[in-house]
Amino acid sequence: MSADPILVEIVEGYLTSVEKEVETAIGRTSRSPMIRDAHDYRAGIHDRRLRKLTGRSYSALVDPVVRDYPIETMRPGDVFFHNDVYLSEGGIGHLPDLCVTAPVFVENTAGEPEVVAFVQAFGHHDDIGGTVPGSMPSHATSVFEEGLMVPPIRLWDQGVPNEAALKIMIRNSRMPESLAADLDAECAACLMGARRLAELFQRYGRADVEACFDAILDKTTQTFRREILAKIPAGTYVWEDYAEHDGVDPPRLHTQRITLTKQDDRLVIDFAGTGPQAKGPINHCGDYADGAFLKKWLAPILRNLADSPERMAELEVNEGVVPLIELRFPPPGTLLTPVFPAPTNARTFVILRLLGVLAGVLAKAVDGRMPADQETIRYTGVYGDDAEGRPYLMREVLGGGSGGRYYADGEDTIHVVPDSRNLPTEFSESRFPFVVEKLGLALDSGGPGRYRGGLGYEKHVRMLRDAHFMSIADRSILSCWGVRGGRAGRPFSVTIDPGGPREREVDALADGEPVRAGEVIRIRTTGGGGWGDPLDRPAGEVLRDVRWRKVSVDGARADYGVVVSGPADDPVVDEAATRGLRATLLAERTGDEPFFDRGPGYARLSGGATSAAVDRL
Repeated sequence: MSADPILVEIVEGYLTSVEKEVETAIGRTSRSPMIRDAHDYRAGIHDRRLRKLTGRSYSALVDPVVRDYPIETMRPGDVFFHNDVYLSEGGIGHLPDLCVTAPVFVENTAGEPEVVAFVQAFGHHDDIGGTVPGSMPSHATSVFEEGLMVPPIRLWDQGVPNEAALKIMIRNSRMPESLAADLDAECAACLMGARRLAELFQRYGRADVEACFDAILDKTTQTFRREILAKIPAGTYVWEDYAEHDGVDPPRLHTQRITLTKQDDRLVIDFAGTGPQAKGPINHCGDYADGAFLKKWLAPILRNLADSPERMAELEVNEGVVPLIELRFPPPGTLLTPVFPAPTNARTFVILRLLGVLAGVLAKAVDGRMPADQETIRYTGVYGDDAEGRPYLMREVLGGGSGGRYYADGEDTIHVVPDSRNLPTEFSESRFPFVVEKLGLALDSGGPGRYRGGLGYEKHVRMLRDAHFMSIADRSILSCWGVRGGRAGRPFSVTIDPGGPREREVDALADGEPVRAGEVIRIRTTGGGGWGDPLDRPAGEVLRDVRWRKVSVDGARADYGVVVSGPADDPVVDEAATRGLRATLLAERTGDEPFFDRGPGYARLSGGATSAAVDRL
């Protein structure tokens, strides 16, 4: 049936409100820093046909739950749980992502409760077992090392929690109290969201509400087809990017390739050419259910083709994007099609890189009118015993700089997970045995360009007791690439005891680097790539960056050809020297620069090549 357009607006706003209410409830009642403070979780609402209705954030899938527990067997008060990567239809990337799903019921004409929708929440939890604290062993060669795998189960049965299952999961965690509280918060929040959605159906009737669901998804399909896909010229485009290490083998280029074909009113994305399955934990199971999860994961990148930043912010990604995208996967045994029991805990090295690969191949199609690269998830943390001898685990998802755009600089220290953030210093210092001595922007980390890449974090943590440092990070050799003349940003780095007698660099994949009491851990996260020629950036904007301590005086000269002089608190541009230096730098160019700049680390892993064949138009 057709939907009343006014009711469509009401229902769309109602869904958004319920989703936010569920997320707010989780944030206020959970216990772990990763959920409560860092906000590494999200909610989603799906209809009875398992279609995702909300688009503010991505979420997992309901499909594996319904596969194992048919809808007709569900009862009011049920809550389902799963975290098994290989049995999640591609919706779960690694074991610490725990997912709970609550069906929504209304009475049918016979007075019997019937499933009409689903409320789901999943988030990254502190610890689910495995060989290292945090359940993300960087040197894992099997998923069995990564923690407890739970296929879809009925965790609450008609309002009664399954105490046996909860005991097993909590017993396997090094942070049992946090895990128990977080699961309770997520189950309660989803059940609350289910009650809210039931009220919507009761108020307006099932037929009218479901007609609105169809209209909401169809609007997304038509909007993306009209406003986004129409901007991509028909043709075929190829690009690739790389993960740099897998924790087991020596660093090398782990290829992720996309061949993008624009056909009529849809996109075909072919991953042929993607590298073989890694020994270490950087694999991602993306090919399940025709890549249904991956389509919704990749689609937000398309919004960068919107007419304005304001319009881009209005475009949400729900199930309506799925008919517009066809994914083609290579045979089993690649980074995107790993074979069980390949490890997956660092799958962000692949799934986040794919966002950049899609952005890069689109940049080739639209003459660079896409942002330069960013990479914004890396896990760092410390663990040990506090002054009372109690074990603790602190992990943080620090963001990085986003890429410069054809109309503006990149944003500083952004986080790819919506609403996520760094841990508040006051909270960290009150709970863990360390002091945060600095938290600011990493000078010169943004890629030079007409529009500069955003800056990453610089954080200094001084340990008060002996402990161990952990890191799951990429982009420590390779950089976030620049585009259309823009330069690459600075890579990720960790230094312990900088300037001290035991100064040492720590590998970006580290399970337990010893840190002594009194030593400082200095973390610098990635800067985004630059967009456009840095010599085209007005000298006044470079001077402003120097004054704001985003660019150093040396960086202004070397990267932008801008000579800054005068006192540190009131620098000025030497106009004559700047004109001369920029002329010299232009004269030194060969005129054969590639469309993309991967930074100096690429040559280290490529055998000396400074660019790949696909980097040229």
